[in-house]
Amino acid sequence: MSVFKGAATALVTPFNETGINFDAFEALIDYQLEGGIDALVVCGTTGEASTMSEEETRQAIGFVVKKVNGRVPVIAGTGCNCTAKAVESSKSAADLGADALLVVNPYYNKGSRSGIYKHYTMIADAAKTPIIVYNIPGRTGCNITPDFLGEIADIDQVVGVKDATGDISQIADVASKLKGKIDIYSGNDDQITPIMALGGLGVISTISNIAPKATADLTRNFLNGNIQAAIEIQLKMMPLIRALFCETNPTPVKAALNLLGFEAGLPRLPMDEATAATKALLAKAMTQFGFDVVQEY
Repeated sequence: MSVFKGAATALVTPFNETGINFDAFEALIDYQLEGGIDALVVCGTTGEASTMSEEETRQAIGFVVKKVNGRVPVIAGTGCNCTAKAVESSKSAADLGADALLVVNPYYNKGSRSGIYKHYTMIADAAKTPIIVYNIPGRTGCNITPDFLGEIADIDQVVGVKDATGDISQIADVASKLKGKIDIYSGNDDQITPIMALGGLGVISTISNIAPKATADLTRNFLNGNIQAAIEIQLKMMPLIRALFCETNPTPVKAALNLLGFEAGLPRLPMDEATAATKALLAKAMTQFGFDVVQEY
């Protein structure tokens, strides 16, 4: 059974000077649910999990699970380049009530094929929770090839892949070789419709932080057979998507949320506040998309 179909938001984590800004987090979650989003991802790349303490991670996952209260699936990012830490984080997220785990391919270490397979096996055995593999070679330095993904998909708890390779040919190869063995989700906002055209079930999205309704409408239209309507939304989104990725994610999307009046705060170092040029570009793209930019930049 699929963890979700449609649009999942890779939530930002709002920070303030003391840690997580839970009031801002609650407002953002309400905005997502009111926009009709189909699932929420907490402590992923967009959520800056790599700069959060273990206690902050537990707090964030527990908070989202409690706030959502079963209305949509909650997916916890628990990937790490240390297998022992990933196992412990995954067990903790499952205990906190996460419906599924998003587990990025181990980064930096350059693990062997057998080592990476064992990494996923140990997480699955420990957490007993559905796993979506996150393949983003631009950040990990390692691409999970279609053949290797097929092996990982033999692990019982592995039910999906978030593909952020940007390689449509590879995604087509995955769809062809795995033939529905696991669900495919776009990890890139500019490729939602192409990946769904290859059989993908939706997207784990960054743009949906600011445009949940449009992103949900795009995927629902596609899933309901209204392909042209989905394409029109995808194309309308393109200038805004380009603006949201003109700097490394999540710097621009946090700036965009601040421009909408949410207290998203700043990204944590070693990332930094968006430049004035980025904020101006975002304000222009957001206004053209139909947003009222309510905060000065």
